Amino acid sequence: MADAPKPVDLRVDLPHPARMYDYYLGGKDNFPADREAAEQARAVAPNASIAARANRAFMARAVRHLAGAAGIDQFLDIGTGIPTSPNLHEIAQQAVEGARVVYVDNDPIVLSHARALLTGTPAGRTAYLDADVRDVKRILTAPEVTDTLDLSRPVALSLLAVGHFLPDSDDPGGIVRRYVEALPAGSYLVLSHLTPDHDPSIEAGARAYRARGIPLRPRTRAEVEALFGGLELLDPGLVSVHRWRPDVAVPIDLTDAQVSAYGAIGRKR
Repeated sequence: MADAPKPVDLRVDLPHPARMYDYYLGGKDNFPADREAAEQARAVAPNASIAARANRAFMARAVRHLAGAAGIDQFLDIGTGIPTSPNLHEIAQQAVEGARVVYVDNDPIVLSHARALLTGTPAGRTAYLDADVRDVKRILTAPEVTDTLDLSRPVALSLLAVGHFLPDSDDPGGIVRRYVEALPAGSYLVLSHLTPDHDPSIEAGARAYRARGIPLRPRTRAEVEALFGGLELLDPGLVSVHRWRPDVAVPIDLTDAQVSAYGAIGRKR
């Protein structure tokens, strides 16, 4: 008889960025500490919900392109967040029924939801790994990854709204580089990142996060572009996420200041 899953301590007394992000998106999987911290950030950076929705829409367009036009059938999504339909695997498996997706996050509530909700098509596979983005070796060698993905074939690595939670002392560029170096030629990096370039209130919002114990480091265009070092950026390059191959669902009056996040897809040659 299999052992029952071990209970997890959700630490609902402390805000967590995944649950705050869920709150910005209008979700229900958050707690008073998350809502209080989110409202404190939104008081000084009022466009947080707009930015969160724009980032989700960028994810959908990027995955549709990779699974459709680029033919990628393997995805490693680090910093998954609380499941919000359509999830990455749902989008990928609409284009490639047999697509395989591994989700990685370090919030226990994400783990509990992922076990129940992140199920794929009969032809495809999904798996979930409870791990921190900084633990590169553990993630790349975990059975959840190696049993689900074939790392000798191209993989799309998704790091959406993750890098800005890594302070400079964590060397985010080095972390991204180690992931990319482990993937074969023809793989892709999908990345989005908060920026202060268009709206000075972003820095105030970041200070509100840090005051609650959550590191948040918005970065300039040059700093974000450096994270793609050595990769070939797909057109239109690094742009505000709502300007990356927009579709009809993107509001035409949405501004860079409201979104305040860069995004791009880079290809490993």
